[in-house]
Formats: sequence, C-alpha cells, structure tokens
Amino acid sequence: MWNRIFPNRFKLLKAFILIFVSLSFLLRCIFLYKSIYETDNSLFTLISTFAIGLFFDIGTVSFFAIPYIIYLVVIPKKLYGTIFDRVVTHVAFALGLLIFLFSFFAEITFWMEFHRRFNFIAVDYLIYTYEVVKNINESYPIPWLLGAILTVLFILIFITHKAKAFHYTFKNQTTFKEKLLPAALIIGIAFIFAAFVNNEKAEQFENRYNNEIAKTGIYSFFAAFRNNELSYTDFYKTLSEEQVFSILKKDYKSPKVTFVNPKEKSILRTVKNSDSLKLPQRPNIILICVESLSSRFLNSFGSDLNITPTLDSLANESLFFTNIYATGTRTVRGMEAITLSIPPTPGRSIVKRENNGGLFTIGEVFREQGYERNFFYGGDGYFDNMNTYFGGNGFNIVDRGRGFLLDTSIKTKRTNIDDDEVTFENAWGVCDEDIYNKVIKEADKAQLTGTPFFNFIMTTSNHRPYTYPEGKIDIPSGTSREGGIKYTDYAIANFLKQAKTKPWYNNTLFVIMADHCASSAGRWALDVENYHIPALIFNAGIKPEKVHQFCSQIDVFPTIFDLLNWDYTTNLFGKNILDMKPEDERAFIGNYRKLGLLKSDSLMVLSDQHKSDFYKWERTDNSLKEIPENATFLNKTISYYQAADYLYRNKGLKIKK
Repeated sequence: MWNRIFPNRFKLLKAFILIFVSLSFLLRCIFLYKSIYETDNSLFTLISTFAIGLFFDIGTVSFFAIPYIIYLVVIPKKLYGTIFDRVVTHVAFALGLLIFLFSFFAEITFWMEFHRRFNFIAVDYLIYTYEVVKNINESYPIPWLLGAILTVLFILIFITHKAKAFHYTFKNQTTFKEKLLPAALIIGIAFIFAAFVNNEKAEQFENRYNNEIAKTGIYSFFAAFRNNELSYTDFYKTLSEEQVFSILKKDYKSPKVTFVNPKEKSILRTVKNSDSLKLPQRPNIILICVESLSSRFLNSFGSDLNITPTLDSLANESLFFTNIYATGTRTVRGMEAITLSIPPTPGRSIVKRENNGGLFTIGEVFREQGYERNFFYGGDGYFDNMNTYFGGNGFNIVDRGRGFLLDTSIKTKRTNIDDDEVTFENAWGVCDEDIYNKVIKEADKAQLTGTPFFNFIMTTSNHRPYTYPEGKIDIPSGTSREGGIKYTDYAIANFLKQAKTKPWYNNTLFVIMADHCASSAGRWALDVENYHIPALIFNAGIKPEKVHQFCSQIDVFPTIFDLLNWDYTTNLFGKNILDMKPEDERAFIGNYRKLGLLKSDSLMVLSDQHKSDFYKWERTDNSLKEIPENATFLNKTISYYQAADYLYRNKGLKIKK
C-alpha cells in the first residue's frame, strides 16, 4: 500500500513530506521547551497537541506539494531523469526546503517576541519591510542565521541523496495510471483543508500555549492573511440592534448627558460640565504614549527592578490610575483606544483599515475647543498606516519621513525631523530624547501663536532591538528590554526637566500612558494581567491622587475633558473614571479574535464561531476559572462590541457635518 501511495517516481516527494513533518515536530518540541512551565503537560494533552499538529502539518505540506504533483503527473516517462527533469526537480526541492527552513527560523524569532505562531502581526510586517528587515538586522546575527539555514539545507539535500530518493525519482518506470492515486490523495487533502479546515480547529485546549504549539506556522500565516478583518455580525453572538442601543443608552444615562438623537441607533450625546463656578480650562496637553510599558515594570506596582525612577516619582505627584487596562496588544490598538475611545473591534485595528478618516476622535473635541492637534512619531508614520489615520482625522504630522507621501486627499501639515536633529536612530526611528527635543521646538513655536495645542507623542525606544545612545544609563544599549525601559524613563525625566524651563510649562497638562503591555501572551487566550498598564495625569493644577477605579484606556480623555469642565458633543465610548461608581467600573481587553469585558473579577469573552465564555479571574495567580454564564453580563458585553462594529461599518463614527 505504501508503495502505491508513493511509487518510485514519488520518492523525492515522500522525502520532502517527511522532512517537513520532522522539522515541524522538532519546532513544536522547541516551543514546548521554551514554554514548559506555561503549557498543560499532562500526557494525554501533549499527545493530543502533537497529533493535531501532525494533522495540520499534513494539510500544510499538501498545498506545497501540488505544483510538483502536477509536474510529476504531466511529465511523460521518456523525460524521466533528463537534464530538464533533474534541474527542475533539484531547484524545486531546494526552494521548497529553503522556504520551510526560513519559515521555521522566522517562527522561532516570532515566538521569542510574541509567544505565538504567525498571526496578523506577521502579515502586517510583510508590508513594512524597511522597519522589519532593519529591526531583524539590528536584533539578530543575520549572517549566522543565514549561514545556519544554508548549512541545514545542504545537510538535508545530502541526506536525501544518500537515501537514494533522487535516484529512484529519476530511474523508474512509473506509469501514468500509477501516478493518479498519489496525485488524487494529496490534492484531495489540500481540497479538504481549503474547504473545511480553518486554523481555529487547532484550538482544542483551554491552555493557549497548547493551542499555539498545535498549529502550523505557515498555515497560521495564510489564515491570518485571509482573515485579518472580521465582520462582528457574521462571526460573533449578536442581539437585535434596537436592544444593543437600548442597553448602551441606559449605561450612558447621566444628569450631565443628553442624547442628540435619542431614537436613533447612536450614542452621540452632549455632555455638560461647566457652570458659573466650574469654568472651562484650556491648558496645552501633551500625551506621551509609551511603547510596551507594562505595569509590572514599575516599582509603584510592586516591581523591584528599579528601572523607572522617574515614573515612580511622578506616580506620587499625579492622578495615578492603578487599575487601568489596555484594550489590545499592539500600538495601533492603543492608538485606536485612546483617540477613538472605542472597544476593540474584531480583526485589524481601525487605524489600519480603509475609510478611517473623518472619524469622531478626541481630536474633534480638541478642535471644537480651539486646539491645534499634532502627532509626533520618531519613525516614518507610513508604518502601520499611522499618518493616514492621524492626518485623515485632523492632526498635523511630525515624523522622520523617508519619502512616503500622504494621500492627496488628506489635507494636513507634515513636518520632518531633519538629519541635524537626530543624535541616534534605529529601525523604528529616532531615540526618545530626539523626539522630545522636536516636541519642545514645536511647543515653543505654538506658544508664540497663543493657540493651545494637543500633542500626541508615540515613543519607540522600548522596542526590540532596545538600542539607544550609550552613556545615558547604566545598562548597555541593545542588551535587554530592561535597558529600553530605563532609557525611556530617563528620556522622560530629561524632557520634563527641559519643559520646566519653558513659559508654556505651567499651563500644560501631561499625560503618560502605555499603548499596550510588553507581552500579552500567557496561558489564557486573554491573559488579564498582561493588559494592565500605568497611566498618569499631572501638572496644570491637577491634584495628586491614587485612582483605584477599574477602568480602560478608552476612559482617559473623557476623564480629562470633564476635569477641564468642557461642554462637548461626543461619540466616544469612554466615561469619566472619577465619576465611576462600582457598578460602572469595567475594562475592555481583546486580541484580533477574542473580545473581553472585565468587571472586578469577572471576565466575559466573546469568540468567533458565535461562542462566549464566562470566567472568574483570580488576581493572586492570574488564572481564569470557567463559571456559569450570566445573561445580563453577556448582553452588555455583546452590546458594547456589536455597537462599536455597527457604528464603524455604518458611518456612525463619522463626524456629522
């Protein structure tokens, strides 16, 4: 039977499949070793993990085999072993192995960073080759890696020759009829996977690490490529639209709130904060959005790393939010949450989507209050579509342009960070000190006009390869994330020291908040503690206070607007944290497929395939225990996420002219 499936003409294809399956098995062993304390290591679960992995490996390699299968079937017997046949076969075999080896090495580096198989992040990275290739070159010993890949390739080809797979492939009398069975079998397997097997079928375990180990990276990559934007109504539990907006309007009902269109599917409302004793204030506002700053890095949250002395000091001089959670796991999710004040929609962030200009962002509230709005980024804001998003929503752009032009439909001012303003630069852009120096310059110019400004600053130094100017801190550049964090903290201290010498300082409100945590990966699909971030508001008359309400990134700027006594129209989902009663407290956490609502120690998770799971969160060990579903909690969770998706897709987030 085995010889019927793989007759002599198919011996090399058999070797190709066995090599792929063997390397995939080895890769799973490496991932298991790297996460041995996080996985479910019971014997049955491990056997199941690897069995599911083998199933997906066979499906994956079948797709790669199809072109060669077609070649084997159509080439007549008289051409077996000719120079043409040998050249095509050797090139195809070597190219296939090279793709596999490159993928496996890439998966190891991806796992080291994200503790996941390839997903939509890997897909996005294909678009931004400059930053990604440069980051890889600065983070890893590329010559050694390429040398290792080529060495393994030659070893595999040598072993295959020694096993006489090439010999049997070229010297045989396999007939056309004998070739039909293996061809039909492999093409049939590929068809079944294409038609009926999605990547989520690998997720058969409660433990996220087992699910990731069971997947096949190449298959996961193409699944993410195909499904990086999901329709909420097609894939998730829903309610009637009337019920959704009825629930939300009750949630936002307040003596200060009046709905603009109370009978429509909308949350557009006016908020009244001022009176004769509470006059509106319009200080300058500078937001420092810090790359990958998990709360666990700060001594203020119990760390003993001693790498954030500036932030720990500011925690005692600020409105310091101790229970705030990021909505997602990437910078664009943080930007979406902060500016749109919206729960995370499934699939890719709105920042990355088409038709994302003219939206009702916090920038619109600032515009109504007479502010100039600026977005600062140390790299080229073409990356992750940031310039298109911010420029298309009324922000001026200040970035390190490399020649990528904004769409002509976007009317905004773009200022370049010039070469003579750069002291240090890596794959992601200029160092934090350089971007802050540019902010100081632009703030000085704005001061002369008398127009208040809102500056959104996105930092980059706390990102692999963690390189920064030498001699600034006591951790050598490029050695660790701790060094990146300590330099980030140092740069903030230096920035504030310079700012204090400026005439605009006393009338400037500073906000420091992370875009997301350093890693969201954990045992659970939504690992709660890995969404916990720091957030601080200080200066311009703000009284220091520890704020313990359970809240979300989306709530920070609605809180600031209320603190400044602004009357404004809003389409934002966020609330004033300081007004929250215990029943109002909640946080939104998610990744591109899982959408969670967290209240105290309860977590509802919505998943595609119309699934929902309800958990009790144990803070002490960051574990989740499944509990019976709560219908009221479920309906509220659905309402938030379904409404966010509905408003985006039906232009309900657009500015009403």
